[in-house]
Amino acid sequence: MEVLDPSVSRDDQPLCLNDSLQKVHSSGGPIADSRSCVKSRQIFGFMGFLGFALVYAMRVNLSVAIVSMVNSTAVPNPDNGTIVIDDCPKTTPVNQTFPPSEGEFDWDEKTQGIILGAFFLGYVMTNVPGGRVAEKVGGKLVYGLGVFLTAVLTVISPFAAYWGLYPFLIIRIAEGFTEGVTFPAMHSMLAHWVPPLERSKFAALVYAGSNFGTVISLPLSGWLCSLELWGGWPLSFYLFGGLGIIWYAFWLMLVYDTPAKHPRIDPQEKAYIESLVEPKDENNTAGVPWLSVFTSLPMWAIAITQCGQSWAFYTLLTELPTYMDRILHFDVQQDAFLSALPYLTAWITGLIISSFADALLARNIVSPLTSFKMWNTVASLGPSLSFLGAIWAGCDRLTVMMMLSGLGSLYGAVYAGNQMNHIALAPRYAGTLYGITNAAANACGFLAPYVIGQIVNGHETLARWHTVFLLAAVINIGANCFYLLFASAKEQPWSNGHS
Repeated sequence: MEVLDPSVSRDDQPLCLNDSLQKVHSSGGPIADSRSCVKSRQIFGFMGFLGFALVYAMRVNLSVAIVSMVNSTAVPNPDNGTIVIDDCPKTTPVNQTFPPSEGEFDWDEKTQGIILGAFFLGYVMTNVPGGRVAEKVGGKLVYGLGVFLTAVLTVISPFAAYWGLYPFLIIRIAEGFTEGVTFPAMHSMLAHWVPPLERSKFAALVYAGSNFGTVISLPLSGWLCSLELWGGWPLSFYLFGGLGIIWYAFWLMLVYDTPAKHPRIDPQEKAYIESLVEPKDENNTAGVPWLSVFTSLPMWAIAITQCGQSWAFYTLLTELPTYMDRILHFDVQQDAFLSALPYLTAWITGLIISSFADALLARNIVSPLTSFKMWNTVASLGPSLSFLGAIWAGCDRLTVMMMLSGLGSLYGAVYAGNQMNHIALAPRYAGTLYGITNAAANACGFLAPYVIGQIVNGHETLARWHTVFLLAAVINIGANCFYLLFASAKEQPWSNGHS
């Protein structure tokens, strides 16, 4: 591979000079990519996409199913003690055609909140260990088992719920525990499978499975819950869990840890990938230089901007349905569809932006550092402006949803922003680094509903919700400013395992 000009900072140089997505130069001459219609790394990416779609479908289906699981006539009215001031007029009768649920469980609102949050207790515990184990034993096993065990636990979830509240809580915590390894394990595999100039687009395709799974799971779970077969609501657990078990069999047959371990890969594709990515050191026994990692400003830059973006994400994920119901007065059917809309637009936008970002890098128009900062700013500024736009729109329901789904869709640019930054800093520890920042981001995101609850505090007014949106915008923009100041695209001195 050509040597970069040592007189120019690596932050300001392209990932590979005189390079393209199709051909690179090595000491032995130009190496072309495979001309196969279906490449091994494309199969790996597609299976990763399906895996994320399934784990997210299994994660969010409970948000819909719990409505049918709970006997709403047997629990206290959640509106008691809540002051709802109708700043926005009701245009149609709300929920008039939807009778109260007559489910089997008498869980009150507080208990339901504990059930929905139990997943994340397990999730944050395995992000860092999952990434480290993937680096040591291979991402194929860790990612595959993460999806498979989550699927098994999902299938048995209805039985645990019928057994009792505490068994069901244990299952939900265990699901979070097993799913927590998936993102860092995948990040570890991307470092060894995907050439630098393809990473933004490739990561967007793979990680977009989470958006796709959410978009599919919300309406499909609602439809399954309306059926009488096997009680209705358990069907969403059986369907997505069963598909996850089937997926695991194909994952074992089709995917391998690295190109070097793949028995059926085109030799030309293997040579092309290995000429561009750092090979996995199978004999590496060096531990993670934890002190250097936790005192690295570029690492803190990633963690802090992910915290800001996570705050905005969880504000939408957990609070948007309540805002649409209590303030904008959408009915149940509209609420279910529109809750999925921001994920759909973010998925589509992410694919478009990531392809464009890779094209700019391939043509040496921007440096890796500039690309990271530019697209991370888009991913932070878009949702922040959408919150400010929602404040400006007030009670105009159409404009509010256009703002949240339109400008909010720019969050998809995150795949070309900080999401690939870990690999640039330390390819050997990409999984561990992603685990650290993802755990921190989710911890910040979990705080959002609590803080929002303190702001609203039983007073459902337009002014208090505007405070919620303004806070999310300020945190997101402030975190991005820190990233702009301290982010780096240089491989760090400690990336070889020494402090």
